[in-house]
Amino acid sequence: MSKANFSAWSNWQYDIPAAIVVSLVALPLCLGIALASGAPLFSGLISGIVGGIIIGLLSRSPLSVSGPAAGLAVIVLNAINTLPTFQTFLLAVCLAGFIQVVLGLLRAGVIGDFIPSAVIKGMLAAIGLILILKQIPHAVGYDADFEGDQSFYQADGRNTFSELWYLFQEQLSLGAMVISLVSLVFLFWWEKQQKRFTNFLRLLPGPLVVVLFGVGANILFGKYFPDLAISPEHLVSLPIAASTAEFFGQFQFPDWGMITNQQVWITAVTLALVASVETLLSIEAVDKLDPFKRVTPTNRELIAQGIGNFTAGLIGGLPVTSVIVRSSANVSSGGRTQTSAILHGVILLLFIVVIPNLLNLIPLAALAAVLISVGYKLTKPAIFRAKFRKGMAHLIPFVVTIIAILLTDLLVGITIGLVVGALFVVRSNFQSAIITVADGNNHLVRIKKDLSFIHKFELKRVLDQIPDSARVIIDLSRIGFVDQDNLEIINDFMQGANYKDIEVTLKMLPQSKIANIIKAPENAAV
Repeated sequence: MSKANFSAWSNWQYDIPAAIVVSLVALPLCLGIALASGAPLFSGLISGIVGGIIIGLLSRSPLSVSGPAAGLAVIVLNAINTLPTFQTFLLAVCLAGFIQVVLGLLRAGVIGDFIPSAVIKGMLAAIGLILILKQIPHAVGYDADFEGDQSFYQADGRNTFSELWYLFQEQLSLGAMVISLVSLVFLFWWEKQQKRFTNFLRLLPGPLVVVLFGVGANILFGKYFPDLAISPEHLVSLPIAASTAEFFGQFQFPDWGMITNQQVWITAVTLALVASVETLLSIEAVDKLDPFKRVTPTNRELIAQGIGNFTAGLIGGLPVTSVIVRSSANVSSGGRTQTSAILHGVILLLFIVVIPNLLNLIPLAALAAVLISVGYKLTKPAIFRAKFRKGMAHLIPFVVTIIAILLTDLLVGITIGLVVGALFVVRSNFQSAIITVADGNNHLVRIKKDLSFIHKFELKRVLDQIPDSARVIIDLSRIGFVDQDNLEIINDFMQGANYKDIEVTLKMLPQSKIANIIKAPENAAV
């Protein structure tokens, strides 16, 4: 597809259905993350709206969707409990947004370029598994844990796997299981069949059908099969304002008088750094999911996120980031431009203003089916097979990242994955930088790559093995840089060659800067 075809008007038939799906996925997550953060539920909705409309308008990411993030829930909870008031916390959110804008202007968005693809793929697969594992309880009508809690260790003292054990010891909702099972079968069937339609059905989003089915089925259960009816605690729970004044009364504003509070600035810097890293990780991952392989300008994204966070803090919202769950739902639903993210924010606003009562009829089991299907696309077996075919250097960091994220959280898991990935990079460079060839008393030491500190041991070992009275060629013609440690090793070897009757020939490009640093002995040829 040409670049001109990515205008909003050319893709409305893809972006509108995707926006509807993303808004339905985002709604319970906004509420759940607010609950996990110890904040008013309305704050989570504000962040979802700001993340969609404000950041969507400013960002140049075609598919990323922003909103309150599960990865920040623990930080937010701690900040709300530590700072004097919620209004003081909102000030910290505003300041965090300002810091992010500064980071964008300083071009700090390059951080994401240093993350190996195996780690990014591992993050996506881990998110997919987390979605599946976390939504299974909701799919069977066991909702002791809230939507939006994506961490391994939960606030109730349980963890992701123990939660699955406990649910089988409870009385589950047969109605919820019927809705989720039928919904899942339909979603997987619809994905295969939808492309064959040539009428309006081709544009009809499967998740919207599933949500409408869930509402209708539960109404029928209540009327004709009371034993299957889903109880209110297993439905979406949206706060409802009785009047316009009550609605606007839910907005809160920052306490600017606390701007000199040291703890406010510590919280702001923490939020800014964590939110920026999580955004850059998400952006990198979403770009890999983009079927058109577009690349997001990361510095612009940090500026957009900063303005979004400043706005959220001004009107009582939680901090926002680019969120991989919403973004992957956007991709899987066929979204093509940032219009889908903007519309999702508009739809969320309409939801809470116009039809909150209707939204509270949606079973969590139907939304769980949608998220499970999204999770499967992120972690399907074909992804693991592809990594296996690429070899252990790709497979091990990929698998380690998945396990680490499953057992900790997103940022800790990514850090562990980066460490393992870096070890493989070091190992690869360590093994392939130096080639040695021996023919009788003639020896060739060829340096294939620029030498850094990780090559010290290998270079020293190779040169120490050169026997007395040998003729050796040290070939540096293929490289442009040698760090000081390795230069010292080469100089020491050459200075000691006289005492061992070793004839040394240096092979370097005439214009190489290395020639001005190496101290060749009198009997060395260059």
